[in-house]
Amino acid sequence: MANEEKSFQRVSINWYPGHMAKTKRKIEDELKNIDIVYELVDARIPKSSKIKDIDKLIKNKKRILIMTKKDLCDLNVTKKWAEYYEQNGYIVLIVDLKNNDDYKKIIIETHKITAEIQTARKNKGLKEKEIRALVMGIPNTGKSTLINKIMGKKSANAENRPGVTKEMQYLKTNEGIILLDTPGILWPKLDDETGALNIAATGGIKKEILNLDEICVHILNMLYKYYPDKLKEYYDLTTNDVMEMYEVIAKKIGAFKNNEIIFEKVSEKVYNDLVGEKIKGVTLDRWQ
Repeated sequence: MANEEKSFQRVSINWYPGHMAKTKRKIEDELKNIDIVYELVDARIPKSSKIKDIDKLIKNKKRILIMTKKDLCDLNVTKKWAEYYEQNGYIVLIVDLKNNDDYKKIIIETHKITAEIQTARKNKGLKEKEIRALVMGIPNTGKSTLINKIMGKKSANAENRPGVTKEMQYLKTNEGIILLDTPGILWPKLDDETGALNIAATGGIKKEILNLDEICVHILNMLYKYYPDKLKEYYDLTTNDVMEMYEVIAKKIGAFKNNEIIFEKVSEKVYNDLVGEKIKGVTLDRWQ
């Protein structure tokens, strides 16, 4: 286990599929037709899941920062991030897209923000236009779920894994809004170690390219440090000793072979518990 423990200390994730670079180019080309941007971040990682160069990409377009998965986050911590962004000029909404009515906050805010566009058209004798909203964020922040809510039907593939949406497409709604669905965007190299681990732990990167042991230890360490009650509740753990953590969980799930811990099975269990939304009430981006 010595080698495993040593490897847990660093993570370097490089994942930039061709469709992401292509999406950025298409967004830049399409931006002239866009009235407002919906920038989605995961409420559990409101810093780590924020696209690094989005300001450069969308320039001065009107924007709503939408923090999704309100039902999964530690609301007290996430609200501090929301206040921080608001102090920096953002309009922020924290939503639970499983709540049938929560998305309506976005509709109301959209029409409020774009009212001047409609007023200008009215003054010119033109009828109101359908507002074009660009929906963007890193993978697995709930873009497709949001689109389906606003449209009132399933028009976009929504799955709890990254990389499902591959192409950009305009989608008409009954809310006076046309949505431009986009694939999830990451940046070429995730060189912020904690941020990369947070994105990985919440399912923003395909698990096939991850070292799941690193991600598992990160999750367990975060629970031990900030949510010891949840560590106790889900895994009956009160220690931060890596070997002891793995051994206790292995016993609970039967992850032994020839009296040796099957580390991969334990790591998969912890990873799936967080990505699969079994563990709730946690925000991994800490406010300091």
